[in-house]
Amino acid sequence: PQIDAAIEAGIVGERIDGRLGVVGTADASLVRKVQDINNRRAAVYAETAAKTGTTVDQVARIAGEKQIEKLAPGQFYMDESGTWQRK
Repeated sequence: PQIDAAIEAGIVGERIDGRLGVVGTADASLVRKVQDINNRRAAVYAETAAKTGTTVDQVARIAGEKQIEKLAPGQFYMDESGTWQRK
């Protein structure tokens, strides 16, 4: 719920590499939650890559694209150049 609220508020956004990112600044507890989610996502990406014979980067990229597609208008995502964009 805290991450969902932060995404809605524009504090956290999805990155093209399949991870979450802090758009500006956030308190330490929110940053820890983002890191925890990213660690769990990375484990899933590694497991999927091993099962499918692809690379972690390929799996993460596809996941990132899917997560960005799910964002509502006004929410943030990081594009390939590393720039935050509002959907």
